[in-house]
Amino acid sequence: MNIIKEIPSKETYIVRQPVLRKGKPIESCTFEGDDLKTTHHFGLFDDENLTGIISLFDKINPIFAEKNQAQIRGMAVLETYQKKGFGETLVKYCETYCITNKVDLIWFNARTTAVGFYKKMNYQPQGEPFEIKDVGEHYLMFKKL
Repeated sequence: MNIIKEIPSKETYIVRQPVLRKGKPIESCTFEGDDLKTTHHFGLFDDENLTGIISLFDKINPIFAEKNQAQIRGMAVLETYQKKGFGETLVKYCETYCITNKVDLIWFNARTTAVGFYKKMNYQPQGEPFEIKDVGEHYLMFKKL
């Protein structure tokens, strides 16, 4: 049975590293703001195994007019668990969490390869693709809640 629960930032590394920072040192898994009181990390557990993660940051992107925004970062599902709906479950969990906490807009930088995945959940790309050093090409994406 799958459950989602809040986890400490360091617990995300066992999924962040193989999926988002493959071949890079564990230190590359630390994100600025990971340990702020306003940041929340959620883990999806399949039985007892952490299989997917998502982090929610209280961060304003000045491109958007909404006052209450959240940024998703580090959304990842271990390779053997991909294409099973776990990623979608994590994103929807964050949306519900945001609605409950009066967040008006979710935004994030999506890898080019993930844009289609997010479009299926009604996220929209904004602007042109851009490069994130040592990570690759991304699009700014958002959804009003």
